[in-house]
Amino acid sequence: MTEPHLRAADADRTAVATTLGEHMAAGRLTVAEYEDRLNRAYSSKTYGELAELTADLPPGTAVAPVAAERAPEPSAWWHARLDASEWRDWAGTAVIVIGIWAVMSLATQEFLYFWPIWVFGPWGAVLLAQMFFGNDEEGDPPALPSH
Repeated sequence: MTEPHLRAADADRTAVATTLGEHMAAGRLTVAEYEDRLNRAYSSKTYGELAELTADLPPGTAVAPVAAERAPEPSAWWHARLDASEWRDWAGTAVIVIGIWAVMSLATQEFLYFWPIWVFGPWGAVLLAQMFFGNDEEGDPPALPSH
């Protein structure tokens, strides 16, 4: 067994994320539990922190450190596209610029041109495009199943 104080690699975090997804699909984790553990998995630094996330789940799907890099599962691909920190930055900026616009409108006692749309609109469009179409650095999205 790997020593819990050793630093984990990205491949180890991805393997735990995949295992958590399998347990959620099996009904062992709720969506809220899965999201919480997934966030903790990607922010984990050591093997011990990763092991805590699957300690109460049945063995047999336990994750050992990954030696070779594997292709990401579709769920891992989707989560890579949904980087919450980018969306938090976007939302925080949108709130700030809308707040500035609102204060300026109140100060002049008239509705000013809604210029904040030019700040957060294109930025949001780029984030959506990256989420659905990805970029060259992250590889191609998984193929959709045909019916």
